[in-house]
Amino acid sequence: MLVGIISDTHDDTIAIRKAVDYFIAEKVSHVIHAGDITSPFTFEIFRDLKCRFTGIFGNNDGDKLLLTEKSGGNVHNQPHFITIGGKKIVLMHEPDLVNALSHSGDFHIIVYGHTHRPDIRKIKDTLIINPGKAARLYKGGSTLALLPTLNMEPRIVKILAAASAT
Repeated sequence: MLVGIISDTHDDTIAIRKAVDYFIAEKVSHVIHAGDITSPFTFEIFRDLKCRFTGIFGNNDGDKLLLTEKSGGNVHNQPHFITIGGKKIVLMHEPDLVNALSHSGDFHIIVYGHTHRPDIRKIKDTLIINPGKAARLYKGGSTLALLPTLNMEPRIVKILAAASAT
């Protein structure tokens, strides 16, 4: 099973469209969003995904009721626990509990966002993934992550260059 991981889209509709098209082309089975979707209108694009979607709220997500409605109830408070491909996963936005949860041994995978920096590492037997930021904010381009659950070897994919300053 191939899982797509995205975070910090911050209403960047160009980046969201590029990510959704990429996930469709790669035949991703499940997309995880690690927070900061920001506005409900972005689900007009996410709705095109040909797979399951699970997200969590980040610190910049405003109208949680409408985000929940537009996502079909698929955006949750953090931490949120799911199982995909037999792997126990905890989703969060901020990284505060990543180290503690990884040492617990309760999860195969921890997914987080917020920092806008990609991060793939292992602590004990727990794989930690931050896909970076999809939005072209600040410095750097748009990134996402792909995780094949069979071999558990994730990779970061750059989908757009940084937005140019005006």
